[in-house]
Amino acid sequence: MVTAPEEKVTYTTMSVGQAERFNRAFDAALGRVEAQLGREHPIYIAGKPETPGTGTFEDRSPNDTRTLLGTFQEAGEDEARRAVQAARSAQRAWGNTPWQQRLEVLAKAAANFRERKYDLAAWLSLEAGKPRLEAMGEVEEAADLIDTYGRYMEENNGFTRPMGQLSAQEVNKSVMRPYGVFVVIAPFNFPIALATGMIAGALIGGNGVVFKPSHETPMSGILVYQAFVDAGLPEGLLNFLTGYGAPLGEALSAQEDVEGIAFIGSRAVGCHIYAQFSANRPRPCIAEMGGKNPVIVTDHADLDKAVEGTVRAAFGYAGQKCSAASRIYVQEGIAPDFLRRVVERTEELVVGNPTGPDVFMGPVINERAYNKFKDAAQRSRQDGEVLTGGHALTEGELQYGYYCAPTIVRLPADHPFFAEELFVPLVAVATVRSLDEAIELSNSTEYGLTAGIYTEDPEEQQEFLDRIEAGVIYVNRKGGATTGAWPGVQSFGGWKASGSTGKSALGPNYVQQFMREQNQTVVTE
Repeated sequence: MVTAPEEKVTYTTMSVGQAERFNRAFDAALGRVEAQLGREHPIYIAGKPETPGTGTFEDRSPNDTRTLLGTFQEAGEDEARRAVQAARSAQRAWGNTPWQQRLEVLAKAAANFRERKYDLAAWLSLEAGKPRLEAMGEVEEAADLIDTYGRYMEENNGFTRPMGQLSAQEVNKSVMRPYGVFVVIAPFNFPIALATGMIAGALIGGNGVVFKPSHETPMSGILVYQAFVDAGLPEGLLNFLTGYGAPLGEALSAQEDVEGIAFIGSRAVGCHIYAQFSANRPRPCIAEMGGKNPVIVTDHADLDKAVEGTVRAAFGYAGQKCSAASRIYVQEGIAPDFLRRVVERTEELVVGNPTGPDVFMGPVINERAYNKFKDAAQRSRQDGEVLTGGHALTEGELQYGYYCAPTIVRLPADHPFFAEELFVPLVAVATVRSLDEAIELSNSTEYGLTAGIYTEDPEEQQEFLDRIEAGVIYVNRKGGATTGAWPGVQSFGGWKASGSTGKSALGPNYVQQFMREQNQTVVTE
């Protein structure tokens, strides 16, 4: 009997056709992973494991804080300096390696992610609190990111192009050359995919890398490191350091031999890094810094699409996506029906331990996020009307994790929750009189990452496309009103305070940011 090929899971996947096979494979991986819990893990400098003795920290699961996932090292200034020097030494040869050969190595890394995807997804569920499909989608995205960036490099001949001539005796061409060493600072919410994308962009461009994962997800970070190194990277080209964000990040960015930084995280941290890193000389800082993403629902919306897409975008991964729908502007005529249905759909969501097969939403990442949710819920009760949720979940085993009820709150359109990025499963909703008002409100914040609209009116669709100020926009997307971008399908990057470069990840303009242009003129006679 021929076994049907396994379908690819993406962020818009609502279910898998071979669910029994998928869950059986995931459960087996979960068993393998749980047998490895509690170990101490090193950092890696120049390909060598180190336990520097400067301190360690525990990595515990947000699903159940009694679960110790592992112990990790606190790297300091000395480790930062040596990691940068190792990357610099290895980069010289790598940068002069033909890009075609670099892509061959990176293709093996993509294969490693695919071969290990169930184990990687199981770790994600335990460490980042991701439900099964979300976790698997992230690992699949990591592999596709490598392939997509490699394909863009190949389609553009390594971004080398001939230039014009002033005489028949000269040959001119524009080439893109690596900067040298990039520091990659990854977030907790997509610790495998986003780390992989930044590392792949830097390596394909010919750079060396020092990689620091989030303090919340160091195990996911070490798995990313291993997938790349096991592909056959030169020793020292990719280095791995763990530690608290600010001290280690400052130590890395202070190194003079660091030529660039790729960062994904909060606006406050990103702007600080951006300002400090280029204080003495211009250096590229590729920063993606969050969003406050609106959903507009007009009187001409298809409510089946609008309800499902809004709920998935607001509460997927407990609202901890930079692309999460966190504010809704619904037109008055359709508001009663939409709000009734969106509340009903939200109350159907299964919230619980994300390692289970039927869970839609797991916990928030840590105690700080948990308290932020509870504070926001309390303020929502004071300032507006909580339509559903608004409380922590502490029944049974949930008391040991950071579980929150998905929350919808009706607030005045000028309330701070329409502007502040909360990063918790709480979405604010306001009614509007017109599409014009909705677009004006949508554009009124400092952020501009993603935005979505539901309307079947072509003129309204075009007005939204023409006027909305965001880097990633969706019309009538049932799989996610503001979420679910995929490599090579949607470029993903922010405008305004959501991004520093205007060049989006996942798309054709990303890899060039890790290289600088050089024009070469050769006179033949």
